[in-house]
Parts: sequence; C-alpha cells; structure tokens
Amino acid sequence: MKNDILTAMEERRSVRKYKDCPVEEEKLDAILRAGSFAPTGRNLQSPIMVVIRDAATREQLTRMNAEIMGTPEVDPFYGAPVIVIVLADRSVPTYIEDGSLVMGNLMNAAYAVGVDSCWIHRARQEFESDEGKALLRKWGIEGDYVGIGHCILGYRDCEYPTTRPRKENYIYKV
Repeated sequence: MKNDILTAMEERRSVRKYKDCPVEEEKLDAILRAGSFAPTGRNLQSPIMVVIRDAATREQLTRMNAEIMGTPEVDPFYGAPVIVIVLADRSVPTYIEDGSLVMGNLMNAAYAVGVDSCWIHRARQEFESDEGKALLRKWGIEGDYVGIGHCILGYRDCEYPTTRPRKENYIYKV
C-alpha cells in the first residue's frame, strides 16, 4: 500500500545545514500551495505564511531567535535561504493545530519537490515581543496572530539524515 505521499512521510528528514543557493520559484510556490491546503478546524483557515528571503529580515529574525534560544552566536536557521513563518489567528480555537498542520504540509511538500526543510521553534516568543509585533505591522499583518513555527527551506550541504527506528510503544490499538 505504498504511494508517493506515504513514502515521503516515511523518508523526509529535517536538515540542519544548507547551501547558499536559492529555491526555485516554481518549487517554492508548490510548497506554499500545499501549506495553504492543510486541514483547519471548521475550514476557518486561521494560519498565514510569511516568506522571508531578503538578507536584512533574515538577519533580524536570526538575531531575535538566537537571543530567545540563549545562543546569540548561533544561526538557528542553519543558513537556509528561505524562512517561511507560519502564524495563526489566536481567536480561532484550533489555531495551534491548524498552524501545525500547515508546517507538516510545508515540510512534506518540500521533500516531494526535492527541497530540504526543518521546523524551527521560538516563533511564538518572537512575535509576542515588541520587535516581532513591529515586524507584523511593517508587513501589513493585522490581527492577533501567534507564531507557530518557521519552516526553513533550501538544499542540504550535508549527508541526508538517517532514519531512526520507531519506538516499540508508538501505537496502541484498542
């Protein structure tokens, strides 16, 4: 019962070292489209995605995220050329789940088109800050949005991570 989707879900891995080369627009658009079709509670489509490719904004987000992480000398985005920030409308009861499904769709779609990815945390803390709120205003985003995660995209500059065995008690059937 294997198919392309199930295979991608089993084989996709998070990559933590990227080449300095852009993701083709056609591939990026396909990945973003897949994110926009993630299931959401009552189909309210609470998430939004912000695509970051410019150096200045990337540097600002890198600094903010690294400070929250407590390691200001580290690039939490591993040199990836694209950062997709997923935010979701706090007024929707399923905003966390909705945004998480968008993140999953982005990562699985990236794998399907030959692009590597990783979920980077601390988006919530970034966009709760005054600096993060100022960025949202600058981008024209209004409303009570919560950062769900960053999906970094690019081409790996390392060996592809190996699959770890699944734990024995992962599934219970009752």
